[in-house]
Amino acid sequence: MASRYHEVYEAWQRDPEGFWAAAAAEIDWIKPFDKVFDPELGGFGQWFAGAECNTCYNCLDRHVERGRPGQPAIIYDSPITGAKAVYTYEETLERVNAMAAVLADNGIVKGDRVIIYMPMIPEAVMAMLACARLGAVHSVVFGGFAANELSTRIDDATPKAVIAASCGIEPGRIIAYKPLLDEAIRLSDHKPEACFVLQREQALADLEAGRDHDLGALMDAAMTAGREVACVPVKATDPLYILYTSGTTGQPKGVVRDNGGHMVALKWSMSNHYGIEPGEVFWAASDVGWVVGHSYIVYAPLLHGATTVVFEGKPVGTPDAGVFWRVIAEHNVAALFTAPTAFRAIKKEDPQGKLLAEYDLSSFRTLFLAGERADPDTLQWAEDQLGVPVVDHWWQTETGWAIVGNPVGLGLLPIKHGSPTVPMPGYDVRILDDAGHPLPAGTLGNVVVKLPLPPGCLPTLWHAPERFHASYLAEFPGYYKTADAGIMDEDGYLFIMARTDDIINVAGHRLSTGAMEEVLASHPDVAECAVVGITDTLKGQAPCGFVVLKAGVNRPHEEIEAELVRLVRERIGPVAAFKLALTVERLPKTRSGKILRATMRQIADGTEVRMPATIDDPAILDEIEEALRERGIVTGG
Repeated sequence: MASRYHEVYEAWQRDPEGFWAAAAAEIDWIKPFDKVFDPELGGFGQWFAGAECNTCYNCLDRHVERGRPGQPAIIYDSPITGAKAVYTYEETLERVNAMAAVLADNGIVKGDRVIIYMPMIPEAVMAMLACARLGAVHSVVFGGFAANELSTRIDDATPKAVIAASCGIEPGRIIAYKPLLDEAIRLSDHKPEACFVLQREQALADLEAGRDHDLGALMDAAMTAGREVACVPVKATDPLYILYTSGTTGQPKGVVRDNGGHMVALKWSMSNHYGIEPGEVFWAASDVGWVVGHSYIVYAPLLHGATTVVFEGKPVGTPDAGVFWRVIAEHNVAALFTAPTAFRAIKKEDPQGKLLAEYDLSSFRTLFLAGERADPDTLQWAEDQLGVPVVDHWWQTETGWAIVGNPVGLGLLPIKHGSPTVPMPGYDVRILDDAGHPLPAGTLGNVVVKLPLPPGCLPTLWHAPERFHASYLAEFPGYYKTADAGIMDEDGYLFIMARTDDIINVAGHRLSTGAMEEVLASHPDVAECAVVGITDTLKGQAPCGFVVLKAGVNRPHEEIEAELVRLVRERIGPVAAFKLALTVERLPKTRSGKILRATMRQIADGTEVRMPATIDDPAILDEIEEALRERGIVTGG
């Protein structure tokens, strides 16, 4: 079908308030809004001022009342434990009512904060919805996060209660959560009044009398009693949740999401951006601890009346690189949203895609990638293997939904590998130089968004309005600073090349590490790679490429590395001064799959290495340092 994108985007440009008022008709409001947009609220204005609503009602109750009680709302699939379950909208509402009753019985009311510290189980989704039902503000912390990191979030959010599970389960190991939670509370100045612990059979937790409660037992009692809790009206501009993202100062930033604008934006995105109809199965293979999990495991699919998948597993190793295909086939998934890292891992383990042949993927229409740059080689591989559109899109924790994408529901635009395509309605994306001047098409610069930001984006940081302004608004007045660097081409397609911190200066030339990574990733033996700029006494910085080879590659590493150096010189030119490619077994990543380039740079430069709170396996940092030492690159220590 011909794309309606340009027509829809221009309609938003002509009448932004009219556009979002029409989108807001998809939401059930308890009280209508006085203003579509009030520029006096928040850091740059807020959407749907004066309205009252309840997010849980819009996710569950209205679907039960209007013909979807028996439709699956949540499909739980845990290849790690072997557990599977399906919860209809009616059953999910019953459990959310029970959990809300447990919280209300223990004094949780509108405006209270509740920290959720759980693995990928259905109760994590239900906990978020139970908080929303009461008007409480949830803050999900990735299950198994270190005690000191959890402690900083407890002190910042000052929760009245914590909802936790007794353990999380990773391939080959069980992580007991309760000792981490106990230590976090011991370290915190703020002490939550209550902890509700869901006991998992793989590791039962010891409960402290007076503070700790058995969540499962209390929910069972509430369900047996048929407890129902009315949805509490909240303002559209009231916070729904706080989600902490790493800050450059080391103190995490509490991104605030409101209720009204969030619902409007996410509901709009499900049909228009993702092309999903109510009743279809949508799978975001992420974690509820990250923004993707908040937006597209929990809220958007349920607002839309779709079915969401809660997956407790990994793209490889649970049990093999075919698990994604098994889940898609078994649950009739229409669209999958995951990180490029997941597909690089699958490609590394099964480069020929042999495991695909074992599954019927006839239900599957679209693969969406986001979370980090999607290199063209991985995109091409996924397209070749799956035979469906592979759609990259770009957004941030702060925005909550896509800034730039290819709107499947409006009709696909031509795909350009390496580009997440074009700005979505609500986002006026510009490329500026460091002084704030517009740059011509094809020129690398700072990617910014003209204010105001659309519904769904953060209005402020939790109890830190000055930090919000300094972090996002001060450097380019009138614009939101994304801290990404990129290029806009003549067709209006955006290419995100790197975080602005990853633009390196080689002998006065500003070069994108992302462009070099594209070249390295195109080599047939390379599974994944990362390029960082390391200090060079002559040139200021010099690029260093770390590469992980595909499974089964047996050629000498030195031979492959020499080919990679030649490839970068051929495609980018001698100006890149690319002379160093290092083969490593694996790259350090966050638990959401982002490569920790800044940490790798610190190791190479011998500067103080700050252990990232979100690192998946700290031992990889020692492997990176050893690889650098073997090549005679001076490192600290």
